[in-house]
Amino acid sequence: MKTYEPKPTLFLIGDSTVKNGRGDGGGGLWGWGSFLANHFDTTRIKVENHALGGTSSRTFRTQGHWDKVLPKVKAGDFVMIQFGHNDSSPVNDTLRARGTIKNNSEETQEIDNLITKKQEVVHSYGWYLRQFISEVQAKGATAIVLSPVPRNTWKDGKANRNRQDYGQWAAEAAAQMNAPFLDLNGIIADRYEKEGEAKVRSTYFNTKDHTHTIEAGARVNAAAVAEGIRQNKKLELNKYLLKPGRTARL
Repeated sequence: MKTYEPKPTLFLIGDSTVKNGRGDGGGGLWGWGSFLANHFDTTRIKVENHALGGTSSRTFRTQGHWDKVLPKVKAGDFVMIQFGHNDSSPVNDTLRARGTIKNNSEETQEIDNLITKKQEVVHSYGWYLRQFISEVQAKGATAIVLSPVPRNTWKDGKANRNRQDYGQWAAEAAAQMNAPFLDLNGIIADRYEKEGEAKVRSTYFNTKDHTHTIEAGARVNAAAVAEGIRQNKKLELNKYLLKPGRTARL
C-alpha cells in the first residue's frame, strides 16, 4: 500500500517587490512572486506568496507576519527570503520604524520604539536573515536567500546594483548558515543592461515609480528567479521547475 506524501510548498516572504498590495495588480504594479508559480509544475509543488509591502526583515517578524508563516513550514518545504529595500529606512521614527542596522554583524541598538511605545533591541539586516534561515532549517526545510531586485535607477548606462551592501550582506548571511543564495539583483541587472536603459524604463516600470515593476517587469523578475534556481545545480527545488521556455497556465 502506497503512503501519501503531501507535495512540498515553496513559501515566499519579502516586501512589495515580491508582492505588491494584494498581489492583484492594484495601481498597475506587481511583485515577481505573483508570477513565480508559472515556472513550476504546480501539480508537484505549491507556491504560497506571503510577502507584504512595507515590511523589512525586522518588521516582518516584529509585526507578527512570520509567526503566521513559520507554523505552516514542514520538512521538505522551501522558503525564499528577499528583503532589503525597506531595511534602509530609519531604525526609529514616527512613520514606520522599520530600518535595520546596515551590515551583517552582531551589532545591536536599543530603542524606545516611537510607534509601539515599547523597548526594542534592533539587529543588523544580516542577523534577521540568519534568524529566518535558522528557523526554517530547524523545520527540516530549505531556506533560500535572494539579493533584492534592482531599482530603476541608472548611472552611465549601468543598472543599480547592491553587491556592495544588501546583496553582499545577504550573501554573507546565507554562507554563514550554509543556505543557498541567489544573486537575483545581479541576474536582473545583467539583463537590464543588455536591453538598455530606455527599454527597461519604458517596458518594465511606469514613469512615477522607480522601485515597483508593472506586470512585464514582474514577469521578467520571476523568470530571473527561475534562472537563479537553475544556476544552482545542487538546489533540490530544480526538479520542480518546468523546462526553460515553458510556463504553466495559471
